[in-house]
Amino acid sequence: MPHSPTSRKKPAAANEGFAGTALAVPGDSAAAEASLIGEIRELIEGSREHVARVVNSAMVLTYWRVGERIGREVLADERGEYGQSVIERLADSLSAEYGSGFSRRNLFNMVRVARAFPARNIVQTLSAQLGWSHLVILAGVEDALAREFYAQMCAAERWSVRTLQQKIQGMLFERTAISRKPEALALREFEALREEDRMSADMVFRDHYVLDFLGLAEPYNERDMEAAILRDIERFIAELGSDFAFVARQKRMTVDGTDYRLDLLFFHRRIQRLVAIDLKLGRFQASDKGQMELYLRWLEKYEQRPGEGSPLGLILCAGKSDEHVELLQLEASGIRVAEFITELPSRPVLKAKLHSAMRSARQRIAARAPAVQGPAVEAPAVQASTIEAPTIQAPAAPQP
Repeated sequence: MPHSPTSRKKPAAANEGFAGTALAVPGDSAAAEASLIGEIRELIEGSREHVARVVNSAMVLTYWRVGERIGREVLADERGEYGQSVIERLADSLSAEYGSGFSRRNLFNMVRVARAFPARNIVQTLSAQLGWSHLVILAGVEDALAREFYAQMCAAERWSVRTLQQKIQGMLFERTAISRKPEALALREFEALREEDRMSADMVFRDHYVLDFLGLAEPYNERDMEAAILRDIERFIAELGSDFAFVARQKRMTVDGTDYRLDLLFFHRRIQRLVAIDLKLGRFQASDKGQMELYLRWLEKYEQRPGEGSPLGLILCAGKSDEHVELLQLEASGIRVAEFITELPSRPVLKAKLHSAMRSARQRIAARAPAVQGPAVEAPAVQASTIEAPTIQAPAAPQP
C-alpha cells in the first residue's frame, strides 16, 4: 500500500537545510535534496570567494595609489628629513581617521611597493592573484629580475605568503635554470607566463635541488635516497614545484627483452609533459645521457598521450661538469642535469656558489651566441630598479 505524503518518513540529515531547517520538496528523493543543498552551497561559496577577490584587488590598488602619490611628493624634494616628516604626519592623520592600516610602517610599505611595481596595469593584474602581503615581500627583493620571477611564479603556482618567503630565503631564482639566461630572454619568458600562461622548461627545472629534509646519513645508496624521497614525497614535490604530480617509482621499461628501471616518474601539469628523474650518487658521466635518452624515447613511444609534449629528463646527481653538459648538448635532447644538496650550507656560501654559476653560464652564452635582436621586453620590476630613494628607509620585515 503506498504511503501518503504525510506518513512518509523523512531521511535523516539529508533533508536538513540552512540552520537545521527541513527542506520540503515533495516527491524528491533524499539524493536529489542533498544535490540541491550542495549546489546552493557552491553558489554561496563561489559568491564569497568572488567578493573576497574584488575586495582584495580594490585594497591592493588603493594602497598602491597611496604609495605612488606619496612617492611622487617625496621624490620632488631632495631633503632627506622632508620625506620622513611627510610619512610621520600622514601616518598620524590617516591612522586617527582610518585605523592602523595606515600606520607609519604600512605607509613605508606602500611607497616601497609603488616603486618596485611602478606600472598600474601590472599591479592590477597581480592584485587579482596575490594579496598585499605578497607584494610587500616582493618589493623587498633587490634584484629586479629575481623580483619579476618570484611575482610570476607566485601568481602561477598560487603560493601562500609563507611559501613565498621560503622560496626567496631558499634562493629559488638563483637555483633555477632561467637565472643563467641573458636578461632580455628571461624577461620574454616572464612575459609569456604572465600574458599567455605559458611556462618554459627553464622556469620549471633547477640547477640545484635542496634535499636536506631527507635526513640521509652516510653511507647511503640510490635506493636509500629514493625511499627517503617517497617517505617525504610532499616536501620533495614542494622542492620540485607545485605542478609536479607523482606517477611511479622504479618504472619498468622492456626493450628487446631487457628490463630497465627508471627511478622516479612525474608529470608536470602546466607544461603537460612526463618528467623522468634518474638519481646518481656520483658526478654526472657522459654515459648517463644515453641511458636517459633511452628512457625518454620509450616513454614517448609507450606512455605519451595525445596532447602531451615530449617527455623530459632530469638527471639528479652529486656533481656535474658544465663543459660536459654543454658539449653533449643535453637540452636539445630534452635532458637537464642538476646537483642535489643533502646538507644545506650557510646562506652566504650557497649564495656565492650560485652567483658564481650564474656569471659563468651567462658568460658562456654571451661568448657563443649573437646579440639578441629586436627591442627588449621591459618588465615593470626592471624599471623599478632605476628609482633610488635613500630618504625613505622602510623596515626590513613586512607586515602582513
